[in-house]
Amino acid sequence: MRFLFLIGLFFMTFIAIAQVKSVQGVKIYNAIKLDGNLSDAAWENIPEANNFIISYPDFGKPSAKKTIIKIAYDDAAVYVGAYLYDDKINIRKQLTQRDGIERQDADVFTVGLDTYHDRQNAFIFQVSAAGVQGDAKQSLNGDNGIDRSWDAVWQSVVSIKQDGWVAEIRIPFSAIRFAKKEVQDWGLQFTRFSRKINESATWSPEDPNIDGKINQWGNWAGLKNISPPLRLSFLPYLSGGIRNSPTQNGNVTEYLKSGGMDVKYGINESFTLDVTLIPDFAQVQSDNVFLNLSPFQIKFDDFRPFFTEGTELFNKAGLFYSRRIGAAPGGNGDVLDFAADHPDYTIQKNPGITRLYNATKLSGRTKNNLGIGILNAVGAPMYAKLQNNITGKDSSILTEPLTNYNIIVLDKALKNRSSVTFTNTNVLRKGNSRNANVSAADVSLFDKKNIFNLNVFTRYSYVWGKEGNLGGYTSGAGISKVSGKIQWDVSTTAESDTYDPNDLGFLQNNNTFSYTGGLRYLINKPTKHFLSQRYAIRVQNNYLYKPFKWANFELIASAFVLFKNFWDARIKFSTTPFYFNDFFEARTPGIFLKRIPFAYIGTEGSSDSRKKLYIEWNIGFAESPFPKDLYTNIGGGVRYRFNDKFQMNLRASSEHDRGKWAYSFRDSINTNGGLYNDPVLAFSDVPSTNVVLAAQYSFTPCMNWNVRVRHNWTRVENKNFYKIKKDGYWYEVPFVNGLDKNFYFLH
Repeated sequence: MRFLFLIGLFFMTFIAIAQVKSVQGVKIYNAIKLDGNLSDAAWENIPEANNFIISYPDFGKPSAKKTIIKIAYDDAAVYVGAYLYDDKINIRKQLTQRDGIERQDADVFTVGLDTYHDRQNAFIFQVSAAGVQGDAKQSLNGDNGIDRSWDAVWQSVVSIKQDGWVAEIRIPFSAIRFAKKEVQDWGLQFTRFSRKINESATWSPEDPNIDGKINQWGNWAGLKNISPPLRLSFLPYLSGGIRNSPTQNGNVTEYLKSGGMDVKYGINESFTLDVTLIPDFAQVQSDNVFLNLSPFQIKFDDFRPFFTEGTELFNKAGLFYSRRIGAAPGGNGDVLDFAADHPDYTIQKNPGITRLYNATKLSGRTKNNLGIGILNAVGAPMYAKLQNNITGKDSSILTEPLTNYNIIVLDKALKNRSSVTFTNTNVLRKGNSRNANVSAADVSLFDKKNIFNLNVFTRYSYVWGKEGNLGGYTSGAGISKVSGKIQWDVSTTAESDTYDPNDLGFLQNNNTFSYTGGLRYLINKPTKHFLSQRYAIRVQNNYLYKPFKWANFELIASAFVLFKNFWDARIKFSTTPFYFNDFFEARTPGIFLKRIPFAYIGTEGSSDSRKKLYIEWNIGFAESPFPKDLYTNIGGGVRYRFNDKFQMNLRASSEHDRGKWAYSFRDSINTNGGLYNDPVLAFSDVPSTNVVLAAQYSFTPCMNWNVRVRHNWTRVENKNFYKIKKDGYWYEVPFVNGLDKNFYFLH
């Protein structure tokens, strides 16, 4: 009998996994009162969604925790009622900030709505047992496809029972986008996360060996006669601040004051217009600034809500770096240099950011699954003000002209998660000093079984104006196996030496050609010691595009394991085993540095995050044949949760490169047959430390207090100076004193 029972259970589980689940849409005509009890009469005749399947850590097994879900709709909203059965003492309910419930000590219930049923885009709504909300947009692109910067207005109420907890949710139609049809089907998913046992279970099974999540969701069928309502909101604001900038002639103090308004208007059922007037660009969190010794610029995150909320469509081609809008005026540094060279002038005003007159974005998706996004912003002209200390006369210097930024995206969702995307960015500056346009086409094709993916892209940039005209391109193609225990990918990319998307995008360097390949082995079923394992190896062979010359070969191998006690560990090995050519560090066309081969090995990991005390660590080192060239890094973090309202985090790291090669200066003296104005590189000892202390106290699910302090200290102690020969090798030149650096940053 036991054998027959196990056979029956196996086939029941197989059927539950193989079939696409569906629940019939039920329309109600009296709004449900949210009280966390599911006692409203409207819930009585609504069919249940149940029989959840574990997705993590042991996919495929029926969840041992009973879960009953009901979903309905009326003319204004979607209603979800969830009874999540559990012993009361097992329910975790830590308070956190909104959108901060992931990896915290809280049970979480999630609703996913694929309103266009394209298996590619969805809205996510989460509520924890403590009543904290989280929401996001999910798509095929982005960091794991999740955009948590998106915030909607919706309601939820939770209550704790002796045998579990209840969540009631109301999602107004004004919070989501959907097609205007008499009858429509939506993709649907319910997820329950039980923190005590670290189990995630879903209504429609999500196999971790299958690429994508939305394509594995169930169906909510037969929604009838629903119409999107008017969506209109206003958000006025005022702000102020003080900026103090040190110069050689004393500090420059600026008093910052700003005011404006954000407007959000739903044009129709699919498209939303967002407008910000005279926007304030004060950031929620300051940048993690550090000493940059590389020849490439640094990319920072954007914390401005207008440029982070609902912009996943604009980022699909990777051509939109929103920090270009409102960045530091292009002539800001020239003013500082002028004042340093002319002590008889004093800077009275030198704006560090570019103000905007306005910014507007229109985005949405039609009923035929055509995504359309348009963003336009107008930057105000910026002026610096200097005073002649002798004559007392003031003068103004234009540091940034009136500028218009524009991006247009057309994204057509096709069958089987495939898509075709066109993107165009355009920047026009008054005075025709420099204008830029970039056009891009991306094609992503999946087979019917969702096993293979073909990706092809091309971009063309054109810069024109008084500074000259220049066109360039980049193209690439790749094919990959995206599902199954064994996955692989191969691709190639070419970027011409004239390709330049950086007026509105971000590219560290062009003029490259590369071949890349990777192999991954995934074990998502628990074994004797591990819950899951991932092993990967990747190789990349790079060339300079023009003139076509070999640059370097890199091999990277990594392994990740999740232990049964929910500790995890990762080990990484990387090497460039041959002397290789660096065409960028010398910052001089035609001169390249012959770099030394090296190998790096490092490990990192973390403890069980369910515990009050949570720790993480990393340690690694690299070595090369060059003497005194050891690189080491070590770091660790600790988080302690005092109670369900208060926690603190401390993270410290130390990095020490005892053989850092970096451009230092140019030498006009010809030595050893060198060229005039030769670049001189420093071989340096560079120790660096970084410490971040953060604390969070949550008063209620909607009210939090956060504090964050960061300290960064980097020193550059030069050991030798070198010039580069024609073959890329180097020879030592006389030591120059006074070029060491000491960078200190506290914020």
